[in-house]
Amino acid sequence: MALQDGDAAPEFKLPRDGGGEVSLGDFKGQKLVLYAYPKDDTPGCTQEAIAFNRLRGDFAACGTQIVGVSPDPAKKHDRFKQKHDLALTLLADESQALAEAYGIWVEKSMYGRTYMGIERATFLIDGEGRIARIWRKVKVEGHAEEVLAAAQAL
Repeated sequence: MALQDGDAAPEFKLPRDGGGEVSLGDFKGQKLVLYAYPKDDTPGCTQEAIAFNRLRGDFAACGTQIVGVSPDPAKKHDRFKQKHDLALTLLADESQALAEAYGIWVEKSMYGRTYMGIERATFLIDGEGRIARIWRKVKVEGHAEEVLAAAQAL
């Protein structure tokens, strides 16, 4: 069954860029924007990361952390962050455990070929670990600003 607003956010513990691990519990008492994207260094994913990175001060001002997650390994995240001067935390969901738990590991198709992949989605999680809002099949343009407005209103 798909997650809905008001549901408890599924727990996760994943490797992060730069080493170490991050879990949902690390954000207790803070709001969290968890945005899932298909792949480092692709046009839409890069644009989305840069947009969230640009607004991170505004998110911080309203008590909100930003974390990106994709199936890429942590070492690839390190290169992606360095190349685009990103200060966001990026998680490596190589086993797709988080994607499965959040219902965003889906069948996709491109050029007539079907495959499994991440559905671009964003979850706004409140300080108690409940999902305040979900954006599915995200269109990148203006998305970070929309999420910021929701975080400020929460």
